[in-house]
Amino acid sequence: MKKQDTKSRLSDSSESCESPQTQDGTQYVQSPLSSNLTINRQGVEHLFADCSDLILLPWSYGPNLSEQAFSVYFETMIQHQHVNYVKETLQDLVSHRVGTAESVTPEQIIRFFQNNGVSSGTAELLNSFDEVARHIAEGCLVIFFEKWNQALSYKAMGVTKRQVSEPITEPVVQGPHFSTIEDLNTNIGLIRHLLQSPRLKFNIFTTGIECQRTICYGYLDGAVNPESLAQFQTRIKDIHDEEILEVSYLEEWIEDSVYSPFPQVRYTERPDSAVAALLDGKIIAMVNGSPTVLICPGNFYEFLMSSEDYYQRTIFSSLIRFLRIGAFFIALMLPSTYVALSTFHSELIPTVLLLAILDTREGIPFPAFMEALIMEIFFELLREAGIRLPRPIGSAVSIVGALVIGQAAIQAKIASPVMVIVVALTGIASFALPQYSMAIALRIMRFPLMVLGATLGGLGIMVGFLLALLHLCTLRSLGQPYLAPTAPLDIRQLRDVLIMVPRKFLLRRPRNRHMHRRPRKRAK
Repeated sequence: MKKQDTKSRLSDSSESCESPQTQDGTQYVQSPLSSNLTINRQGVEHLFADCSDLILLPWSYGPNLSEQAFSVYFETMIQHQHVNYVKETLQDLVSHRVGTAESVTPEQIIRFFQNNGVSSGTAELLNSFDEVARHIAEGCLVIFFEKWNQALSYKAMGVTKRQVSEPITEPVVQGPHFSTIEDLNTNIGLIRHLLQSPRLKFNIFTTGIECQRTICYGYLDGAVNPESLAQFQTRIKDIHDEEILEVSYLEEWIEDSVYSPFPQVRYTERPDSAVAALLDGKIIAMVNGSPTVLICPGNFYEFLMSSEDYYQRTIFSSLIRFLRIGAFFIALMLPSTYVALSTFHSELIPTVLLLAILDTREGIPFPAFMEALIMEIFFELLREAGIRLPRPIGSAVSIVGALVIGQAAIQAKIASPVMVIVVALTGIASFALPQYSMAIALRIMRFPLMVLGATLGGLGIMVGFLLALLHLCTLRSLGQPYLAPTAPLDIRQLRDVLIMVPRKFLLRRPRNRHMHRRPRKRAK
């Protein structure tokens, strides 16, 4: 086989041939491939009209180079060395199994592949224009031969991908320092490397019409709750025609209560966290192109835990968990409590502290509620600005902006120093939570509690807190109670909620206990 000297880029073909296809290529998608090379080429040109990076590369083979073929691929997605390598490999294969390169004919090629199939693990035989369009869009090299109504597709993706690196959103002092990336196969390999069990099951399917995004969900057979798995599979099957760009798109299909402020699934970029979730009977989901792993069903207490808890000493991990629980209540209730105390219940504040607060509030033109609302809005704006700005200047803007605006607000008598301290403590407490989605829920809940504290005082805060608690008690994730194991109460599982018992009593076994245990060997 010999490559011709010219490359043909995609252009509007002026060739006329007998075919019922339309100019926009819609009929080609549903049509099988033709044995006429011209019709196949015209079909590819219509399917990928106006795609300047599509390459049509004609070449010849056979006696006196009289037989025609052509390759088609996206030059922006393919590794260019594969173009000649695939042709040379195909030449060696056919000439060795069928005859010399000079004597190969289309009939011999057809007979060879019909009898032997494809010899390469990265190759596939295509029968329709729909398959051809999908493979070309995925970065494959597709080869058409004259007098053959099939095409050869070879994987030759050359798009650069990020290497496995240290986690960005979940850094740890101790423990593994590698994270998932945007490549689905790499992520599955990382998880299988840590959990080498035949019980680990992965189901892969493709969704979307234009994006054709690959989605994968996995579970540990025997550990996962069968009812939760059945609900997950029922809900996930409705997305086959949806364009899924990121794994967070799946959240609304999976969660039970779409309008709840509390997250019902959690995310991680750490393979060890995904493996620990699988051992606990969870279901994980991943999308090709997304570096994040979705874990469901969600549990309230898991949002207050970190993977590093299991890499530290038990007493230290338990202390850190108490700090996170305190940070949760501070981030949720501190501004509303300050507003209620300063507005309705000043008698509950010690006299010296009350005098200090009144002294700092002298000359402030706003009531405590408006003061807290203004400062909270300022803080939220600074937080969003720090996230959206480029990393080198984002941290500087958030820190310097908070100092400058806080000091300016105090000097301008817009806010009191105590209010600045309250808002700062609230923000710091929200940063102490391991899961960002739970911090967002607290940001949402904080403002209704401030309104209740400003209108009804302590009674309003109590009513708001009880309503939130009632909602948490009734909330479920894939049919599982959100507040388990405290509601309903499971004393045995409390050993890994508020405190963490020593590891010899805290084995990484599935919580649902569906997996048959192997009997322990007694020490001789």
